[in-house]
Amino acid sequence: MKPFRRRGDHVVAGLSAQESEILGLLLEQLDQLLDEDAVDVPADPVRARLFPAGHATDAEIARDYRDLTESALREGKAGDLALVRATVPADGGDVRLDDDQARAWLRTTNDLRLALGTRLGITAETGPPDPEDGSQQMSVYHWLTAVQGSLVDAFVSGAGRRR
Repeated sequence: MKPFRRRGDHVVAGLSAQESEILGLLLEQLDQLLDEDAVDVPADPVRARLFPAGHATDAEIARDYRDLTESALREGKAGDLALVRATVPADGGDVRLDDDQARAWLRTTNDLRLALGTRLGITAETGPPDPEDGSQQMSVYHWLTAVQGSLVDAFVSGAGRRR
């Protein structure tokens, strides 16, 4: 991956064909999670992480919170996902994002990392994952971390120039 860099009013990065393919697969999996029936959210730790409870100890408050917010949260995540999908070059190449697109990428890569990290058992209590773990999923997790990190750096570097 060629990391994101600020270029005027845009942030630009380069993805290989393989990286575009992996990102496409991850986006498809996230799309499937977002399409799941809302009733299943608490049963799946990944969905519970993507759609957190509004209250940790009171089930009724948590249920009411979910009823009030989950639909809008799903729609926002689905909209971000669609925008990211539309900006990923199918066979690799440059990714050029304006600030709104970069924000959608940040939210979506965060969701992808949350989902994958949950499946891998990564929590705030476990600390950062071991970079020596050579599993494919862990490699993808580290790659997503690098994508997100370079995007944050590029996005923040232009903060003084915006509005």
